[in-house]
Amino acid sequence: MSEQTPFSPDLSDTEIESISTSVKRLSDKVHSITEAVKNLSQNRAQLEDKIEGAQKRIQHILSRLPEQTDGRQLNLLGEAIPPTNAEDDSEPTTH
Repeated sequence: MSEQTPFSPDLSDTEIESISTSVKRLSDKVHSITEAVKNLSQNRAQLEDKIEGAQKRIQHILSRLPEQTDGRQLNLLGEAIPPTNAEDDSEPTTH
């Protein structure tokens, strides 16, 4: 437990004012540091959410990858890709 020192009449008004100013300055600094820590905590939580979202998107893309033995074209964006036939690869000919 802390013991409180009774007010000492030996202190001058100037010393009391100086101590009071110092206490006020320290109090303001503690408040600023507390706000900074609070903001950093919020920023960290936001970054963690973004990382988690990115990991989920990456996992979703990876889950859509075909097996290595599958020779089909990759469709990672989910857009419709018409199937290609080997016969359609040649230029049309006119008779």
